[in-house]
Amino acid sequence: RFVPGANLFGYGNGTAKGGAPGARVAAYKVCWRPVNGSECFDADIIAAFDAAIHDGVDVLSVSLGGAPTDYFRDGVAIGSFHAVRNGVTVVTSAGNSGPGAGTVSNTAPWLVTVGASTMDREFPAYLVLGNKKRIKGQSLSPVPLPANKHYRLISSVEAKAEDATVAQAQLCMEGSLDKKKARGKIVVCMRGKNARVEKGEAVHRAGGVGLVLANDEATGNEMIADAHVLPATHITYSDGVALLAYMNSTRLASGYITLPNTALETKPAPFMAAFSSQGPNTVTPQILKVRPAFLSQDWPCRP
Repeated sequence: RFVPGANLFGYGNGTAKGGAPGARVAAYKVCWRPVNGSECFDADIIAAFDAAIHDGVDVLSVSLGGAPTDYFRDGVAIGSFHAVRNGVTVVTSAGNSGPGAGTVSNTAPWLVTVGASTMDREFPAYLVLGNKKRIKGQSLSPVPLPANKHYRLISSVEAKAEDATVAQAQLCMEGSLDKKKARGKIVVCMRGKNARVEKGEAVHRAGGVGLVLANDEATGNEMIADAHVLPATHITYSDGVALLAYMNSTRLASGYITLPNTALETKPAPFMAAFSSQGPNTVTPQILKVRPAFLSQDWPCRP
């Protein structure tokens, strides 16, 4: 259905709809509380495919998958084979294990396998440095900084707690930051391992007033707008390198994070997300699966 007035904290306000607004939707639950570390068992997956066939569905959207494996040992491949034989189109996720080659799951030739890509809408939030340079990032944080002034910028390693490792502090793991060092400052954290919003929570609990989340080399130029618990912006790897150079050039690095806004019809779009799994197909290499022409981190600047 069409849903007017859809937004998140006022950002992206408009009419929301699905890909087929007039369709009737049925949902089949196949993942449950973990049992010996596993949540989605083949028996439940195949049972859901059987139920969908019996119900007469036309299209199955399966946001589910694991490591690529032989089709005779893959519940999604087995269940979807029977669905396709009964005239059901099955669309599956490629996975979020990119950007390495050969990470794509759901490789069976009877499946439509879809990678993750962006849309032509952004939520820019700028980091304004003490040298007046502006770095464009992304955010959905509805929280403004307390005042329109600059705050001290420090790396999360500088704010490391005594009982934390450098690696933990660099990633802003929970409890890795010293409250005396982080209090009142904008803390720069590295992306990776723990959840992006968890890093903001760690900075917030340590008394930091803002978060700059910088990509590592692997995640390149991909920026994701997250609803952080404090003023924040997510910047590219190349901009993170430039930010580090600025911070190393002065003893009193400072900055300010602007509130995000909604930007429409941004270009280029779409482009592949850095986390999207990609081919080649490691089970049947002669069947192409998710071979994007470019990845976001291949671009010399922010796409």
